[in-house]
Amino acid sequence: MLGTQFTKGSPNWLDLGSPDTEAAAAFYGAVFGWEFRSAGPGAGGYGFFQQDGRTVAALGPLTEEGARSAWTVYFRTPDADATVKAAEAAGGTVRLPAFDVMDAGRMAALTDPGGAQFSVWQPGTIEGLQRTSSTNTLVWAELHVADPEAVLGFYRALFDWRWAEMEAPGMTYRVVSTAEGDQEDASFGGAAELQDASETPRWIPYFEVEDPDAITMSTQGNGGSVLMPPADIPDVGRIAWLTDPFGATFAVLKPAPMG
Repeated sequence: MLGTQFTKGSPNWLDLGSPDTEAAAAFYGAVFGWEFRSAGPGAGGYGFFQQDGRTVAALGPLTEEGARSAWTVYFRTPDADATVKAAEAAGGTVRLPAFDVMDAGRMAALTDPGGAQFSVWQPGTIEGLQRTSSTNTLVWAELHVADPEAVLGFYRALFDWRWAEMEAPGMTYRVVSTAEGDQEDASFGGAAELQDASETPRWIPYFEVEDPDAITMSTQGNGGSVLMPPADIPDVGRIAWLTDPFGATFAVLKPAPMG
């Protein structure tokens, strides 16, 4: 389960790059009830999405040349520089070398060999997200690439991830866990094959919600779009794939009852 007791390889941060941060903040405020708080005058427009004063995600302007609006998943590392070297050695691409974010931590932006972008976060004063796996917060991170097995090998070289195969409708799904603890308890996400040639390799954040149908309607009503309407997945729950008004993809999940 994705929590906030982060270990090596845990998703520990999530942010959105948007061409219009004010409009994006308004959209996610309407859909999820999040409040946006600026990180300060020296943060270049970057700030935090919060729920009851707890950080659940972040938002900033697009900074990379040619970048499209997208959510970026960050994974915890004890040493960002060493992870960058390991990523290069394992066939990944470095988009931004490791650098300090004031005293908050040290980060780098990378692309895996399958073409999915991600970042790493070495905590300083900010450990990571303050609330996950509850209503309207991050609950799952899902990798979509052409060859999941090969790309997961890349991540194992960086983070020692484990994974287990399970059969899902029309595909083999891989449930991914961090290296420490019980494998099922340490699961935080999954990996699936691209379903067609038009799909972009990427990480997709899933947010836990009470009512995927209502969230889908709210998304449409606030200028977003529906990529996959709400559907029930056996033993998983009810999910939908959506985009915000600027094309950033995210998913929502109402988990199936346990047991």
